[in-house]
Amino acid sequence: VQLQASGGGLVQAGGSLKLSCAASGGTFSSRAISWFRQAPGKEREFVAATSYSGQRTYYADSAKGRFTVSRDNAKNTVYLQMNSLKPEDTAVYYCGAGTSTSTLLSLRGRLSPSSYTGWGQGTQVTVSS
Repeated sequence: VQLQASGGGLVQAGGSLKLSCAASGGTFSSRAISWFRQAPGKEREFVAATSYSGQRTYYADSAKGRFTVSRDNAKNTVYLQMNSLKPEDTAVYYCGAGTSTSTLLSLRGRLSPSSYTGWGQGTQVTVSS
């Protein structure tokens, strides 16, 4: 499965953005999907994840209460609604598909970029203060 993130942009602190992750090829509806982000000079970090059905979701502490991950398997798309954005949320946001059915079951697996595949080019989110 190949993924492509979109919907990024420039927003003021306190604003909102909704990112989309569109899938092509493969079996999207059977894959966990996670959002990661990478700021300049930093490692790619986990933001949020959804199980294949959307019934289970996971968030980084930095995203809890502000971000919401959801999916529409009929549209082969996962979303990340980001509210109350902060300058420290500035990064390129990527989505990845879990490489196994157990990707999300362990914290280590969930947080590791190597547990995912299908990364696209990412979408830039810039939050101004």
